[in-house]
Amino acid sequence: MRLLVAEDDEALARFLRRGLEADGHRVGWAGSGSAALETFRQELPDLTILDLGLPGMDGQSVLSAMRLVDLQLPILILTGQQGLETRIRCLDLGADDFLLKPFSLHELRARCRALLRRQREARLLLRAGDLELDRLDRTARRGGEPVALTNKEFALMEHLMLRRGQCVSRVELLDAVWNMESVLTTNIVDVYVNYLRRKVKDAPPGHLLRTVRGQGYTVPSEAELSLPVGVISPEVRSPDSLAQF
Repeated sequence: MRLLVAEDDEALARFLRRGLEADGHRVGWAGSGSAALETFRQELPDLTILDLGLPGMDGQSVLSAMRLVDLQLPILILTGQQGLETRIRCLDLGADDFLLKPFSLHELRARCRALLRRQREARLLLRAGDLELDRLDRTARRGGEPVALTNKEFALMEHLMLRRGQCVSRVELLDAVWNMESVLTTNIVDVYVNYLRRKVKDAPPGHLLRTVRGQGYTVPSEAELSLPVGVISPEVRSPDSLAQF
């Protein structure tokens, strides 16, 4: 799942990122109110952890603006303010939960899990053919049988399945899965694609996980899964819809 931590204390933000990434989430960070709002608009994270004491644009204003963008995505408020009035105000503005500082990381992670379970519109179960990914439990199954994936393998397959029917470039995958800039000498994406193909029993050139030569990889739509391997729809092949590598 994609999480956003909006917190101006960089040391606390790093602590939160490490704890949440240990659960397999991809965690972004914003250190100001305006940066948090812009990131929320661009990425629509599955869950946002929002500190009220942000510089530039205070947390309550950010919360109100976020709710104008999306009414459903869960937002958990962090604050050192003890006043009941603040909590009521945040709940009225659309906050889903409230946690006072100092707090336990274990409690924060449990509250995040609870919010994600209750998120009605979240795409928590991804399917492609007989392959299923449960984004909350971080588990995979093919034909009903469990498939053991590492965190990176799961994140790679998750990113591709969230963009079904699109070609995803190696550059995008390096950034999304490994938080790396493009490095011409690395073949880590191709290596992990091969790992995935072996584990889900999708032998090269791949039926579920297909190569778009010179561009990247795609998990075909259900309609495209009926096409022979190597046949990609014109929409996927279109230069306007491809991220260049």
